[in-house]
Amino acid sequence: MTTRHERIWVGIDAGKGHHWAVAVGADGETLFSTKVLNDEAQILTLIDTAREKADEVRWAVDISGRASALLLALLIAHDQQVVYVPGRTVNRMTGAYRGEGKTDAKDALVIADQARMRRDFTPIETPPELVSTLQLLTGYRRDLIADRVRLINRLRDLLVGICPALERAFDYSAAKGPVLMLTEYQTPAALRRIGVKRLTTWLERRKVRGAGDIAAKAVDAAQSQTTALPGEERAAKLVCDLAHQLLALDERIKDNDREIRETFRADDRAEIIESMPGMGPILGAEFVAIVGDLSGYRDAGRLASPGLAPVPRDSGRRTGNYHRPKRYNRRLRWLFYMSAQSAMMRPGPSRDYYLKKRAEGLIHTQALLALARRRVDVLWAMLRDKRLFTSVPPVTQAA
Repeated sequence: MTTRHERIWVGIDAGKGHHWAVAVGADGETLFSTKVLNDEAQILTLIDTAREKADEVRWAVDISGRASALLLALLIAHDQQVVYVPGRTVNRMTGAYRGEGKTDAKDALVIADQARMRRDFTPIETPPELVSTLQLLTGYRRDLIADRVRLINRLRDLLVGICPALERAFDYSAAKGPVLMLTEYQTPAALRRIGVKRLTTWLERRKVRGAGDIAAKAVDAAQSQTTALPGEERAAKLVCDLAHQLLALDERIKDNDREIRETFRADDRAEIIESMPGMGPILGAEFVAIVGDLSGYRDAGRLASPGLAPVPRDSGRRTGNYHRPKRYNRRLRWLFYMSAQSAMMRPGPSRDYYLKKRAEGLIHTQALLALARRRVDVLWAMLRDKRLFTSVPPVTQAA
């Protein structure tokens, strides 16, 4: 007769095609170890198998992204407790277990055993539909921006091989007009032939702002070089293709940003978040996508833990030493840093606080991080009290 346990822990090393699940009992003994396809039927079979072995099953996974989306959805739908064990923890603890080899089964065993021994891992819950949508949209936006940077770098590299002066003449990442010009005119000879007047007219027909200035700069750069470089003809065709791709990509980014704004502003907290200087709809959407309903952050200090709140590094008689943590959500830190930088550039409390920190001897980056940390406290209080931002601190009424 199979022994039924009071409680077991199932660790899952998640993957795109399949997962590996290992169950351990209260004493750390392995109860089963099995490969499970990333398929609904097989995952449901795994859940039933685990339930048959214990009155209570606790699950732990090392990935909480898209690869484990089906797995987590099914576990939560069946009222199973799931925690997230960071991959860094698994990698560090693997050396404490027998054997030097690394396998999915061993990783799953480490995950299960760590969940058995520790109680501080973060529980995983299904995010609301709006948060899930923002996670997808903001993640897609990051991919689009990365593609845009790659295209611009490739475009500039090709232009250097055609006309270095033309490559230096414009910031192709910030202005649409010069990119549009490159869809038709890429070489010094072509720009000299059309001339300033006709190029201005060509750009104006396409509703380019500052068409005259763009045309003048382009033709001036073309006149500084009369030598045709090797491979110029083929490079010009590639520049034309990249310019078309870049314009199309900018439209995709614009559509994505519009969808992000519309989705974000459907959240009840959107007005509060956007009222804070430096927190526009894009950064606000990133914030909601990362923190969800804030249930995983018990206070402002916890919210600031991603690289903004220092951690102690004391030893023996050396006390009061702090350093930046190595494990934190870098996206959340970037978000607060960028919002602080934006707010600091305009008159108001943020700029005043930044200048105060600079006067205390902090360099630019340190002052911005200090401002970002201060703004975390403010945003937390705004969301807690459901207040819009005001430059004047709210009056606290005596009890």
